[in-house]
Amino acid sequence: MRNKHTRRVAFSVMLTLLAITSLSAAISGEEAMQNVYNRDSGNNMSANLVMTLTNSKGSTRERSIQQFRQADATGEKKIMFFLAPADVKNTSFLSYSYADGRSDDQWIYLPALKRVKRVASDGKSDSFMGSDFTYDDMGTRHPSADTHKVLRTEMVDGRSCLVVESIPKEAKPTYAKTLSWVVDNEWIGLKKEFYLANGTIGKRLEINSYEKKDGVWVITDMKMSNLEKNSSTRIQMLDVSFNNDLKENFFTERQMQIGPRI
Repeated sequence: MRNKHTRRVAFSVMLTLLAITSLSAAISGEEAMQNVYNRDSGNNMSANLVMTLTNSKGSTRERSIQQFRQADATGEKKIMFFLAPADVKNTSFLSYSYADGRSDDQWIYLPALKRVKRVASDGKSDSFMGSDFTYDDMGTRHPSADTHKVLRTEMVDGRSCLVVESIPKEAKPTYAKTLSWVVDNEWIGLKKEFYLANGTIGKRLEINSYEKKDGVWVITDMKMSNLEKNSSTRIQMLDVSFNNDLKENFFTERQMQIGPRI
């Protein structure tokens, strides 16, 4: 009986090794994350966002935001207008992401100062509007900024996911590495963990729901948890629409000051 059990365990281990070998041969980490980056997100999109901030004591604050996004072969432009409450009303945020791998350009309009401020590269790890997202999180990180490796497959909410380890190439990154759970063949991330230099998880991003609208996968509910501060930020995306008549000059510093009028 012991020999049969030993053979059974050995056979199971062999199948696992074969599966891992097959997985690594099928797709590389770079290919997986490039597929995520290249996933069709529509030429342009508009949506209303509800951002809910929860602090360590369980108290919540809610913010209303209107977001517009436009993409082409050169990259993506995104502008966000804060509508409520009063302490953030008329604040706006503009981000340019580049397909050639350049770092994002970002600006924020502060109505109290009546001026647009450029977000410095060393400030992109700062909290975005007091949330658990950083300015860097609000942009689009290019796959070439990290080295990627597929570690394994796991099931998440009934979907087979590739678990991809990404290690930043920059000298002093905010996080030592990230792990992303990417739905195989749909190329949408369902979870992401941000690891500190000491090996602990600093933040965790979870996708609570996503759906297809006009043939495009849209994340409609996500939550970023800061495990160091015991706080979280939830973003719900409502009233999503595509193929809007957005002009190029809509994604400018001038529009940041005008507001969301099209």
